[in-house]
Amino acid sequence: MNAIKGKTDCKPIETGYDESRIEKLDSRLSEMIEKKLIHGAAYCISHKGKVIAHGAVGRNNGMGIDTPMKPDTVFGIASITKTFTAAAIMQLVEDGYIRLNTPVGEILPQFSEKPFDGITLWHLLTHTSGLYPDGGCFPESAPKDAWELIEAAAEKWDGKSDFDWITAGISAGLRRPTGKEWQYCSFGFALLGEVVSRVSGMNVHDYIEEKIMRPLKMQDSGFYFTPETAARGFVDREEHKKYLESIVKGEINGRDGEGSVWDKIPMTGGGIHSTVYDLVRYGNAFIYGGRFEGGRILGRKSVEKMSTVQLHNIPDHCWGADEPNHEYGVGFDIRRTLNFSYSDRTIMHEGAGASSLDIDLDEQLVAAWFVPFDEGANGWSAEPLYNVQNIIWSGLI
Repeated sequence: MNAIKGKTDCKPIETGYDESRIEKLDSRLSEMIEKKLIHGAAYCISHKGKVIAHGAVGRNNGMGIDTPMKPDTVFGIASITKTFTAAAIMQLVEDGYIRLNTPVGEILPQFSEKPFDGITLWHLLTHTSGLYPDGGCFPESAPKDAWELIEAAAEKWDGKSDFDWITAGISAGLRRPTGKEWQYCSFGFALLGEVVSRVSGMNVHDYIEEKIMRPLKMQDSGFYFTPETAARGFVDREEHKKYLESIVKGEINGRDGEGSVWDKIPMTGGGIHSTVYDLVRYGNAFIYGGRFEGGRILGRKSVEKMSTVQLHNIPDHCWGADEPNHEYGVGFDIRRTLNFSYSDRTIMHEGAGASSLDIDLDEQLVAAWFVPFDEGANGWSAEPLYNVQNIIWSGLI
């Protein structure tokens, strides 16, 4: 299966990278497509600040639409969005408006009463707030997912008063005491988005686009599709295809909401779309002290804080895990298990569906890849994520 190649800055050998490993990457991705683990793949690799590999194999989707995956395919990065939200919080910390240990209740009044009054911004950023986690994290007979609680409250909303999605989302209380267990909570990052809006005075979606994406020249990234990005968007279902086509035709504005209560809730837990090339630009900012090619998003000490393990002796039992100590930074996952061959000073985040952004601070290597799961993955597979990471890092000379 031939790979489509995108724009690069130099040959891999010029930065000390073995080009033959890119050939291996293409062949293994092609094998995964044949096994129906993934529909296709797009990837971008940067070493020492230079893009050394950029390509795509396979198809845009599995819906029978005969469209190839391309290096500049625009896709939803899902939970990689959380790292942008964390960076926005750190910007407000740098500007002196908040601290990581600021109680959430000082900004969102719904958190000023027990049992929520002990939750800080740091707890939300590290998934240790104790709030109920994402549905599916635990095999409970009656999960109290925040989104389900919001939906139930929305059905009873009179449409006249302000809809209090925060109170609805936390109405189940806490699943665990604050600070005692790592529980993956996307709702916590929606709350952080609301914090950014209230503290900055800007809508958080506009804030992240203006303060993070634009300085890094991430031209194809955002919370809202333009006609140009919609035309290159990954299609994951028929409804999504029609939505993107309507934006391309100018029938709807990608920035307009649907007029529902969901428009009020920040999409800061998983709502950004991007390309692998743009994500690599973003990743390089963390390697170079919060700056890249003239654009600044953070100071060096903030990057150090985000890339430092924050949790100690905090267990994780999500999705059947039995980890006595989940290592986590500020908005970034830090993994040092036998699954991975990158340096210890590596920060990363997966996006469901799936995608990955891995930033090796020691080797100055950034890789982003988009590998939408096919039927053979049964919802999730380590092979297109963990195995691909090991192939990419094997090219370091």
